Amino acid sequence: MNPIKRADIKPGDRVAIVMKADQRSGKLTEGTVKEILTKSPEHPHGIKVRLGGGEVGRVQGKIQIPNSK
Repeated sequence: MNPIKRADIKPGDRVAIVMKADQRSGKLTEGTVKEILTKSPEHPHGIKVRLGGGEVGRVQGKIQIPNSK
């Protein structure tokens, strides 16, 4: 499994994260990236971000939004 790189994430992207409290269960939280917190280019557990709602967690995947055309 290839971890998502920091360069692949930017503020405004829709992502699914796992918050620290949900690591055991693997529960994902979806939201829009407000801030990227990880400084290194990649991290084995995922890039840490803050979502628009204030949630902090590691990115598990990007959410593709279909074009509305």
